[in-house]
Amino acid sequence: MLEHLARKWTRKEKQTVQEEVDLSGKIPEHVAVIMDGNGRWASMRSLPRVAGHRAGMKTVKNVVKAADEIGVRYITMYAFSTENWKRPRDEVDFLMKLPQEFLSTELDELIERDVRIRMLGSKDELPSHTLKALLEAEEQTRDNRGLQLNFALNYGGRDEIVKAFSIIAEQVKAGKLDPKDLDEEVISRYLYTSEIPDPDLLIRTSGEIRLSNFMLWQLAYTEMWFTDVLWPDFTREHFYQAIVEYQGRARRYGAV
Repeated sequence: MLEHLARKWTRKEKQTVQEEVDLSGKIPEHVAVIMDGNGRWASMRSLPRVAGHRAGMKTVKNVVKAADEIGVRYITMYAFSTENWKRPRDEVDFLMKLPQEFLSTELDELIERDVRIRMLGSKDELPSHTLKALLEAEEQTRDNRGLQLNFALNYGGRDEIVKAFSIIAEQVKAGKLDPKDLDEEVISRYLYTSEIPDPDLLIRTSGEIRLSNFMLWQLAYTEMWFTDVLWPDFTREHFYQAIVEYQGRARRYGAV
C-alpha cells in the first residue's frame, strides 16, 4: 500500500514539474547540454565506464523528446571534446561507436518527429564509421523542419575560434575581407554554429561548475543551470526544472 502511494505521489510530482512549464511563456529557442557524469555513474555501480556511456545514450533520447514537446528549436549535446582523445583507447573507441549505435536505433523515430541532425566540430581524426553515420543522418534529415539536434563531437571552443580566425586571416590576405569590417557578426559567420542562434540556456549535470571548453563564444549571455544529478540519472523532469527556472530569470544583456 505504501509503495503504491509512493508511486502515485511520484507520478503526481512529475506531472506538476512538467505542468509548471509555461508553454505560452519564454521557451528557450536553443538549449545546450554538457552531459557529464557517465563514468561516475558506472563507478558507483562497479560497472565499466562504457556502461555509463551506454546509459547516458538513453538519456539523450528522453531529453530530446522532452525538448521537442515544449517547442525548443535547437538542442546541442556536448558528446566528445577535442580533449577527450586523452582518455583510454578502449573508451575512446567505444565513444566513437556510440553515434552509429544511437542513430541505428533512433534515426527512424527522429525522422518521424521531423528532427534535423547536425554535427558540430572538426571532422578531422574521426573514424570513418563515426563520420559516415553522422553524415548519413545529416543527409536523411536535412529537409526536416522540427527540432534541430546538434551533436558536438570532436568539438572544442578554443579550437573552433582558432579555426574561424584562420579562415578570416586567409580572407583578409586574399583581399576578400577588409579588417575594418571585422565584427562579432563576421566572426560568428565562421563558427560551426554559423546558422544557429546562441544558446539561451546551458544545462550541465554531475555537479561540475565549469564550461570545459564548450561554446566559449556562443555562451556569452547564456543562462546557466547546474545540477548534481549524473547524466544517466537525468530525467525529463530535471529538464523541465531547468526550463522553469529559466523562465523565472530576467535576461538583461548588460542593460538595466
